[in-house]
Amino acid sequence: MLAKPTSLLEMFMRYSSLAAAAALVLVTISTSLHGQRPDDQIDPRSVQLVAAGKAAAAAGNLDSATDTLETALAVDPRNRAAFVALGDVALARGLSGKAIRHYRAALDLDPNDIAALTGQGKALVAKGAIERARQNLAKIKRLCAKGCTEATDLAAVIARGTPVPVVAAQTAKSGQN
Repeated sequence: MLAKPTSLLEMFMRYSSLAAAAALVLVTISTSLHGQRPDDQIDPRSVQLVAAGKAAAAAGNLDSATDTLETALAVDPRNRAAFVALGDVALARGLSGKAIRHYRAALDLDPNDIAALTGQGKALVAKGAIERARQNLAKIKRLCAKGCTEATDLAAVIARGTPVPVVAAQTAKSGQN
């Protein structure tokens, strides 16, 4: 059994370390919460960099566009539009795997982003993953109840793009022997 503190000094010494630890925890938690921004506020510098990156891509300068868009993500990694634009640039370069990863990053931030779903669907068709592209198309159609141009565009890409049949690939390999 613990003895009762005999003096005020002894009581202070017993409980002061516990009080100091609790105060430090409270200060740490409140500071980290105060520094966070709401999810819907994207840094304006990042938004400007995305616009510059899109302009560079439209002008055909894909290297500059990639650099600018990556800078936009360094400024604010929650900028979904930067991920979508990077996916578009990667797709324009023929890097469908990289494009899929960028679109996936955008979809991790917002699973209902129609631009990211459309871009990912196009990249999936380029990779030969037609069934996964059709899943994206179905999700876009659910999100656009009245129908939208993105659904029409992706449906056209899916109709044009067909994966290489496995039998034809095997025949081509056996023909080389």
